[in-house]
Amino acid sequence: MGLRSDTLDRVVRAVEKVRERLLRATAALRQAGIEYAVAGGNAVAVWVAQVDEAAVRNTRDVDILVRRNDLERVKAALETAGFVYRHTAGVDLFLDHAGASARDAVRIIFAGELVRPGEPAVHPDVTDSEDAPNFRVLNLESLVRVKLTAFRTKDRTHLLDLLEMGLIDASWCDRLPPALAERLRQILADPR
Repeated sequence: MGLRSDTLDRVVRAVEKVRERLLRATAALRQAGIEYAVAGGNAVAVWVAQVDEAAVRNTRDVDILVRRNDLERVKAALETAGFVYRHTAGVDLFLDHAGASARDAVRIIFAGELVRPGEPAVHPDVTDSEDAPNFRVLNLESLVRVKLTAFRTKDRTHLLDLLEMGLIDASWCDRLPPALAERLRQILADPR
């Protein structure tokens, strides 16, 4: 199979779709007066861009932290903005449109809750955030805690990006709960 002639255009379009989805969702939440915070890869990108925009990774995910008791209001706000709600495999998603795949969605994360049983920490509250130019984003400490809690391959990669930019370092181990500090020490000891 050869490469498509429009490959670069498709790459650019994929990045733009994520950006548009993020801005459309956060504008709808803001307009409805719902507190939220952008999390995940977009939050990491915001923090990395503070130091070096060339080090920013693209992400296909739009993760937004909200309070569970706001879910009905979130549904109404995002549906007004054209999103379609789905609850699939225990995850609350808002698809770009009815025919969209889960890749074309906003994923909702609930403040103060575990994603999976047995995780070492719950998600922060939406107030553990800061204003970015167009939306609210998790503050750096909360973002680091979320990434250390999830600790999947992509989370460890995001943590390495934050380390490389000097946004976090070994001194952070002293401000983290023991289980999360141990995970950061693992990354510091063996970045690969």
